[in-house]
Amino acid sequence: MKKKPNLIYMLADDMGYGDISALNEKCVFQTACLDEMARNGMAFTDAHASAAVCTPSRYSILTGRYNWRSRLKSYVMGGYSEALIEEGRTSIADMLKANGYKTMMIGKWHLGMNFAKNPDFEEQEDFEACDGVDYKGKIERSPVANGFDYYFGISGSLDMPPYIYIENDHFTAEPDHITRGTGKGFFREGPTAPGFVHENVLDELTEKALEKIEENKDEPFFLYFPMPAPHTPILPAKKFQGKSGTNEYGDFVLHCDDVAGRINEKLKKLGIWEDTILIYTSDNGCSPMADYSELLAKGHNPSYVFRGTKADIYEGGHRIPLLVQWPSMIKGNTSCDRVVCLSDIMATMADCLNIPLKEDEAVDSVSNLSLWKDASAKEVREDLVHQSIDGSLSIRKGHFKLEMCPGSGGWSDPKPGCETADMPKFQLYDLSKDIGERDNIIDQYPDMVEELKHRLKDCIFDGRSTPGAKQQNNGEAVWKTIQWVKDL
Repeated sequence: MKKKPNLIYMLADDMGYGDISALNEKCVFQTACLDEMARNGMAFTDAHASAAVCTPSRYSILTGRYNWRSRLKSYVMGGYSEALIEEGRTSIADMLKANGYKTMMIGKWHLGMNFAKNPDFEEQEDFEACDGVDYKGKIERSPVANGFDYYFGISGSLDMPPYIYIENDHFTAEPDHITRGTGKGFFREGPTAPGFVHENVLDELTEKALEKIEENKDEPFFLYFPMPAPHTPILPAKKFQGKSGTNEYGDFVLHCDDVAGRINEKLKKLGIWEDTILIYTSDNGCSPMADYSELLAKGHNPSYVFRGTKADIYEGGHRIPLLVQWPSMIKGNTSCDRVVCLSDIMATMADCLNIPLKEDEAVDSVSNLSLWKDASAKEVREDLVHQSIDGSLSIRKGHFKLEMCPGSGGWSDPKPGCETADMPKFQLYDLSKDIGERDNIIDQYPDMVEELKHRLKDCIFDGRSTPGAKQQNNGEAVWKTIQWVKDL
């Protein structure tokens, strides 16, 4: 019997669609390793995270469920936050583990886990450091409680304390000093373990990932590798500094590119390259912390032709690079313009391995396998729902996109609360004619607006967007307070 394909899911943190030269003909630097992935596989040009910020998009990747069905209706979690994935919720790691895979995670979790805490523990605002953590105690609801056989990484973003590696369900050390970063190398002041150096984290995690690939080369494995870069702190290794011709962010993108190259080199060396599915993507669009003005002055736009940045309901917030390489199955140097979502990986792997999904599993996940086999195959998604950082939703169907807010819903102008009184409550764009989302045609297509609003309401209250029995959302009552929902 042919060995099941390995799956490596590389998730960049805050990397824009325009940051890969294979996708952006105007990119001022060359991402040689990712370009090679595109030549050896398939590049998706209309791929999306389910949300424009990291915690929610990661939830949907691992569960195949829209993030806004969880208790988290807006914003993100911190390094000390409690577990978001519900107990009993099947993850892609659970599914693959039950079907003979060794499952491993290396990197940034950012979905909450329950630390051992003293009675005086209180989570702080703005993800600041917290007192009252027992760093010797067992961590409950870590990745190893969500289907992973092995975990090594950090609890939140690399700019969120605590700055201590976690292995499986314990911290690897106790903090013995306080560190903080400034400028593009920003990270919040917080407790730090001996030997934990922010500049070294990306390469240390990469070494661990390479080690685990080699350890498990003889059995089917799933490696989820969410990198902490090029998110803040923007700290490219010395050999990449100044290489992009832009700024530190561009240099950090080249560092990420090198990591992809190292993974591919390892697969080839071990003789498992042909039968490994290697995915490279990003959790959302590029952050303003990259300094768009500096980058644009050098001729580089991480958001490519799209409006907005990380956090926004606009395309720049959630349209992301997606490269899929599987040499024994996917034809090289192909491009697919069909609409797909990062939540789709669970249903795709279930389809690939003939795993039946239960009614409450992967309820917003759609198999992309037909597209992997033929980039020109018909659309697999009827529609797609996005979310901005403030919790605003949009729905995409065909080339129409309805946004249920008057502005960006995020960090770009017009920001939430800064919209002018004469602005329509909602926005409708025809992306086939207006990819930059500048011409709001909400008044020209009233029937389409009503159709999309009704479909969005059904997606919410059915508890799923795929065919099947109705499911319950967490905190469903929240939706009943929204005026446009009441009006339908």
